[in-house]
Amino acid sequence: MQYGYKCEDCEVAVFPTTTRSELAWLKDRTHVVREVAKHSGGGLDSWMMEGLDFLNDHVGHSIVLVSRRS
Repeated sequence: MQYGYKCEDCEVAVFPTTTRSELAWLKDRTHVVREVAKHSGGGLDSWMMEGLDFLNDHVGHSIVLVSRRS
């Protein structure tokens, strides 16, 4: 099972390689992750960057966690 985000406004989805709980954590703490990214010399984990990019591209839209079979 893979988990990801879906923008209900644009009908676009992304499935970073991580767990559902980590995606929920990122969605709930996007403002914190943005700040960490600004000050992190080593960068963020790839799933975090992929998820954050998606959330940034769809600010103000209805974003839901979704799943699909691998």
